[in-house]
Amino acid sequence: MTGQTRPRRRPLRAWVVVDPADVIDVFVYVVVLNLAIQYLPAVISETFTLSLLTAALLKVTLELVLLLKGVVLARLRGATTRLAKATSALMLWVVAAGSKLVVLWLIDVVFGGSVSLGGFIPVTVLVLALLASRAAVRRLLYGKTDAN
Repeated sequence: MTGQTRPRRRPLRAWVVVDPADVIDVFVYVVVLNLAIQYLPAVISETFTLSLLTAALLKVTLELVLLLKGVVLARLRGATTRLAKATSALMLWVVAAGSKLVVLWLIDVVFGGSVSLGGFIPVTVLVLALLASRAAVRRLLYGKTDAN
């Protein structure tokens, strides 16, 4: 390899774009998830490491769900006919309910029996607690929520 220069490697930071709020969200999710594990018998994680990985998976999944919900809400707000409004409202309901089933399925596929978020009702309560905690911490730290 004489006379050739090797391509310059970029640091990992150049490849991964992470907002500090996203890191804080994962920590908030870990706290809420571990409180759920402690107080809800249906929510189980065998180790802290698994709860940390579960929180990261929940963060990614919920970000995608919120993005999809935003698209559906924009479609609902832009709808001009009753049929379009009804279809968009139905899509919003499907995203809201279906996302909980997707979360349960992903947890089962990725972690198997090592992590359980219970059923539809416990995971719905957990997701609502995660999103409320996330909003509260963002308001505390940044003075705003996602809506601002």
